[in-house]
Amino acid sequence: MDNQLTFRYATIADIDQLLFIEKTCFATPWDRASFEHEITINKHGHYLIAEYNNEVVGYAGAWFIYDEGHITNVAILPTFRGRKFGKRLMKALLILAKQNEVSYLTLEVRASNLVAQNLYQSLEFQALAIRKRYYTDNQEDAVIMRVDFDNNQTEEA
Repeated sequence: MDNQLTFRYATIADIDQLLFIEKTCFATPWDRASFEHEITINKHGHYLIAEYNNEVVGYAGAWFIYDEGHITNVAILPTFRGRKFGKRLMKALLILAKQNEVSYLTLEVRASNLVAQNLYQSLEFQALAIRKRYYTDNQEDAVIMRVDFDNNQTEEA
């Protein structure tokens, strides 16, 4: 196990690194204003940074509103994939959701992204429905996934 992988809350100082990750990982990346809003203004936004040996290698974000949660983004730089960093980052986000008394989390994932879907299924997410033509870059469908959990459970990331 890679003990050098750590997680922390994103700050305004992380925005340039978040933008780099977005542009590297996504066809329709978020812009600076979106991250500034999420990190400094959105009281429901929770963004975790994944660092490996003090280098930012990924991040995940979610909105927690009352007992509902929605995962907005999950990304690990391609050169750091295949090391279970994404799974550990997701586990950290699930723990954070439970600590905030969230009862369930939802997310959308590209229908073609089977690697991500398998990761989410390994964390007990289930496919619920399809959002037709959800992604604006190529009109690809999104799979809506959801996990429900008992807030009495505790895990390690």
